[in-house]
Amino acid sequence: MNGASREALAAARERLDALMDGTSVDAGAIAEQLASVTALLDREVSLRRVLTDPAQSGEAKAELATRLLSGQVGGETVDLIAGMVRSRWSQSRDLADAVEELAATAELAAAQRAGTLDSVEDELFRFGRIVVSSPDLRAALTDRTARGSAKAELLGRLLGGRANPVTERLVVRLVTQPRGRSLEAGLESLSKLAAARRDRMVAVVTSAVPLSDRQKERLGAALATLYGRQMHLNLDVDPEVLGGIQVRIGDEVINGTIADRLDEATRRMAG
Repeated sequence: MNGASREALAAARERLDALMDGTSVDAGAIAEQLASVTALLDREVSLRRVLTDPAQSGEAKAELATRLLSGQVGGETVDLIAGMVRSRWSQSRDLADAVEELAATAELAAAQRAGTLDSVEDELFRFGRIVVSSPDLRAALTDRTARGSAKAELLGRLLGGRANPVTERLVVRLVTQPRGRSLEAGLESLSKLAAARRDRMVAVVTSAVPLSDRQKERLGAALATLYGRQMHLNLDVDPEVLGGIQVRIGDEVINGTIADRLDEATRRMAG
């Protein structure tokens, strides 16, 4: 997002965070309601355009959103959406993207409140690795001709009783409502949101063998010092790296593997 949309999303995040501070708030219910609003905005493009029309006053747009949503979702959710449409948005789709992010953030806030946010982060990463290693499963979950209910049922069999309920809801929502993203991109986005709940960055660490607790502690401390923020380490084992580790933080890759050094040596010899 750029310009006005970025500012509008930042304001919406603050309002949601303030709401989540209330112990009586049902974060899971708000997440579900925000997801339903996202689906509405995706489905009704003309409505989305009206609610983001810069020629209309913020109050008029808020009143319209309130009339449409009252009785369909809870009062807290109505207030959140009304506040969002009062803001200016660079593109109409940005509003739907922002509501979707708030839905995921509400789920993660519920996990944080329950003390299970770390587990959700790890499960999202592990599920991504399962998808990567199973082309048949990925094909089934991304098949555009398959019904969303069938995909949800498949995920229920895979995750039900094995993963945190927040993880399951996030993954089901992502798979059944991909909104033009790849499954991998969606899972990575969720992992970043989870890390942001603790003001942390995500580092994907690939090694030939599992790291010891001491090694993980030292690596996390070194990366935190280097980047100036705490790190959540997503750990993956790949025997093909031969030795050492590879660390990916966003688009930046730090290579320290034997395989990488061999590749570099081969390139030099060829040159």
